[in-house]
Amino acid sequence: MNSRINGFTLVELMIAVAIIGILTAIAVPSYQESMRKSRRADAQGALMNFANGMERLYTENSTYCGGAQAGNDVCGDGAFDTGIPFPTVFAPTGQTGNFYDFRIIAATQNTYTLQASPNPANAQVGDGVLELDPTRIRRWDRNNNLTIMEADENTWD
Repeated sequence: MNSRINGFTLVELMIAVAIIGILTAIAVPSYQESMRKSRRADAQGALMNFANGMERLYTENSTYCGGAQAGNDVCGDGAFDTGIPFPTVFAPTGQTGNFYDFRIIAATQNTYTLQASPNPANAQVGDGVLELDPTRIRRWDRNNNLTIMEADENTWD
């Protein structure tokens, strides 16, 4: 009497491994791009909160000056504030601060420009900076060439 052992052959296992490899090769980049877009959307929301903090500062002081931490407050006489904001003005929540650095690029008595730049130590690097001003004009350096000059860079979409 011949008995046959049930199980998978090596060829069947190799086919299963190949299928899993192909699915992984397709799914992982798609997942990574989805996470990148999600983190960018978080940074956009954080910039809006940052702008709200600047508006609170203006309401309390009648100026946008004084939002940057010590050493960067040189507002007045044609100069402007730059630097990391005081936590009372803005502090990123959750993981957003790990992926983006938030700064005041220029603040005068009547206007400001805020920026979120990808932290170079993580997966957002190369995604381009995001900017926002008090008129809510949104800019995004899509091609990451360090200038926001192209027509398609005057939006976050």
